[in-house]
Amino acid sequence: MRLTPGPARDVDLTGVDLFDLDLYGSGDPHPLWDVMRARAPLFHQVLPDGREFWSVTRYEDVRRVLSDHREFTSERGTVPTHLGTDDPAAGVLMTSTDPPRHTEVRRPLGSKLTARAVRVWEERIRATVVRFLEPALDGAVFDLAEQALLLPALVTGPLLGIPEKDWEELVRLTAMVTAPSDPHFLLGSEAATLAISHHELLTYVRDWARTHRAAGQEDESLLHHLTSVRPGGEPLSDEEIALDGYSILLGANVTTPHTVSGTVEALMERPEQYTKAAADPTLVPNLVEEGLRWTSAACNFMRYAVDEVEIAGGTVPAGGAVVAWIGSGNRDASVFPDPHTFDITRDGAKRHGAFGFGPHFCIGAPLARMTLRVFFEELLARFESLEPAGEPQHLRSYFIAGLTHLPLTGKKRRTTP
Repeated sequence: MRLTPGPARDVDLTGVDLFDLDLYGSGDPHPLWDVMRARAPLFHQVLPDGREFWSVTRYEDVRRVLSDHREFTSERGTVPTHLGTDDPAAGVLMTSTDPPRHTEVRRPLGSKLTARAVRVWEERIRATVVRFLEPALDGAVFDLAEQALLLPALVTGPLLGIPEKDWEELVRLTAMVTAPSDPHFLLGSEAATLAISHHELLTYVRDWARTHRAAGQEDESLLHHLTSVRPGGEPLSDEEIALDGYSILLGANVTTPHTVSGTVEALMERPEQYTKAAADPTLVPNLVEEGLRWTSAACNFMRYAVDEVEIAGGTVPAGGAVVAWIGSGNRDASVFPDPHTFDITRDGAKRHGAFGFGPHFCIGAPLARMTLRVFFEELLARFESLEPAGEPQHLRSYFIAGLTHLPLTGKKRRTTP
């Protein structure tokens, strides 16, 4: 999906297909979203197979849908790939539950991921980022998007308690879950890709949990911490640990690589912004927030209306599926003036919805923010400039906005840390 949109244009909303993979793999949905926010902030679509859903594209409506579980439940599934078939793990999987169970599982995990708690990881993350950037320092072509897929595993693998030998395979499986139609991850059909990746990820975490229980192993990892979570006073079963561990793996691996590569692409397109950030390191935290807004890697999430509800000037029937387009809300001019301009000095960039809203606000946001800050601090300190070295390739997914290839070359600074 193009992050810098082409020229503004009028769009005929008749026959628009928001699940058209070409719109994201090689197209430009931003002019479409611009028109939808202005003319059809609640947009109803019926797919050829009869499945239907309603879309909200304005920032405040996106926030409302994702924030209020009493109006819009997560209990039937939260991603568009589940549209029409209720998530079989709903009510158990952390991402597909509402409070109070969601809160009971999330709170003890969240205590391990506060900004204060993850601060102790900063120097280890910095060392990891430095090693990650080393291959690009010799001036050879470096495919940032391809390499960045492994970056979250390098950072979070030890925190999660996952052996290094398993990182690459787990990254591949999580990519298959979130972009099952992309040719880089497709195995046969989309349905087969999803089935294989779901099965292998769940099996991995289930086996991990059983092995740890049998061995009586104790450690500080997040996956181990799941064994001490007691929603309703009862410990999680191995199956529940497998489902919640699966959710944590997806959250850890999926969005950060695309935020990294999409933000770097924006900086290469605007070298004056790169120069400005390099000259003033205090701008890096705001660069991170603008990058999160700009890339909106988690492009949307889905909820179901609990009862008939009025929203965005229209009505969603009870049980209706509602897709909240975060990528559109983060370009809403009523909240982000001149929204299609990438500006690292933007006031209010942190209001973005890239981490979601409400009960399901990304539990790993503090760790992601720190990782991104450290990445850009080290990138700017080591490279005087970055240049594209080929055409970027975009992920073929309507759920995750990202890049599969971003070849570049970097001009090394004369003096590096």
